[in-house]
Amino acid sequence: MTSDVTTGTGQEAAGLARRTRTELLRRVEDRLRSHLADERDHWAEVHEGAVVPVDALAALIASGGKRIRPAFCLTGHLAAGGDPDDPGIVAAAAALEMLHLSALVHDDVLDDSGLRRGVPTVHTRFTALHESHGWQGEARRYGEGVALLVGDLALVYAEELMTHAPGTAVPEWNRLRSEVMIGQYMDVHAAAEFSADPRTSRLIARIKSGRYTIHRPLVVGASAAGRADLAPAFEEYGEAVGEAFQLRDDLLDAFGDQAATGKPTGLDLSRHKMTPLLGWAMQRDEHIHTLMTEPGHTPDEVRRRLVETGVPADVERHIEGLVERGRKAIADAPIAPVWRTELAEMAHRVAHRTT
Repeated sequence: MTSDVTTGTGQEAAGLARRTRTELLRRVEDRLRSHLADERDHWAEVHEGAVVPVDALAALIASGGKRIRPAFCLTGHLAAGGDPDDPGIVAAAAALEMLHLSALVHDDVLDDSGLRRGVPTVHTRFTALHESHGWQGEARRYGEGVALLVGDLALVYAEELMTHAPGTAVPEWNRLRSEVMIGQYMDVHAAAEFSADPRTSRLIARIKSGRYTIHRPLVVGASAAGRADLAPAFEEYGEAVGEAFQLRDDLLDAFGDQAATGKPTGLDLSRHKMTPLLGWAMQRDEHIHTLMTEPGHTPDEVRRRLVETGVPADVERHIEGLVERGRKAIADAPIAPVWRTELAEMAHRVAHRTT
């Protein structure tokens, strides 16, 4: 698959660019599924029960997902003039999605979330399995233990996939992985401490989500193409659009439709997650803290109080500003105009998604 999106009319170039990325995303999907299928075949020969963790990951892949991280990685690579026929970029994009699976499984344990993509989470499913069979030990510990191991297995597979990516992408990959773990720790600690600190909340949102969703995948893709010079522009774009992505996530958690998001509405509020949305609201209305920490409050009460502070509306305006900042960051980036336009449109899509 070869392409040159720098020639032809703007409309033709845009169409070719998207078709090229769509084909690469299909290859990423094939790579993920084939990797897990090969692993399943290997472990099935060892013991019939050894395939269970692999099957859990395969089920997550099959359940859907937006594949945002692979999409930004591939876009960064193509915008940097990378070869779409390079199998290494497919491996790198697949590694990012596998890392994301690990984060999802672990995050669901940390948040005690019962749903992911509209189906029971890994730890919930295995807790129920233990209970239904009347096995020894505590069902919850079994379910969470299995989920932790499934998430760890995804980490192993992510690293295996990344060994097939260009070596120039590895430093950014390493930074991305450590940021996710540090961000997760800070998120857990902030929820336990539960004090209004918007500065820390924004930092957590950037480290835990924004950077590993947009900024780092873009730079991984560009680095794989040998274009380290694009890192500053992609960092500025990714930091802004990544924060917009996370703020939209916060709004969807508080006010979204569970049928659309596939996960429980209000989970961040019930788990006292110190999101920027909640931190800013608590600064304006100190009674929100009391309302959330005393027994008997309902999610609807908290949501009503949040709206009354005016913070959700302010967050919407802030998201618009972040999207515009992202667009300006790539306005003069040394990439083909078609990719500048595509990145601007991607910024809008992730910031205004409904799932």
